[in-house]
Amino acid sequence: MKTTNNFKNTIQSYLEQREKDDQLFAASYAKPNKNIDECCNFILGEVQKSGCNGFSDDEIFGMAVHYYDEDDIKNVKPVNAKVVVNHTIELTEEEKKSAKEAALKEYEAKEIKKIEEARKKKLEKKAEKVAKQEVAPSLFDFGG
Repeated sequence: MKTTNNFKNTIQSYLEQREKDDQLFAASYAKPNKNIDECCNFILGEVQKSGCNGFSDDEIFGMAVHYYDEDDIKNVKPVNAKVVVNHTIELTEEEKKSAKEAALKEYEAKEIKKIEEARKKKLEKKAEKVAKQEVAPSLFDFGG
């Protein structure tokens, strides 16, 4: 199975940053017999072998670094697995303001709808009550 682009991009971004920050790792990352697709398959294989379903980012990134550091890891076979990648999304102040305004408008619309439905129910109950009431005969109805 081919890994998802999100998973692959997340691993690759981490490795590229590590390459910039760590000269020893940069040499491992530049090995011609290593590549990101095989790295991702190695990680998935290790996860599958472990029998665990959840890993921290550091554990997964550690597996990626291990793949590049170790020369005896090669010819990694693709693994059939599903991967969930967690991302933290940072919003700009403008995006936060826009999201807040949209949320307030949505809340306001829901509250107005609740009020209108309550009024409608109240009117319906009043109409039912009036319809069920029998008209009491007046004294004039008894005259003859």
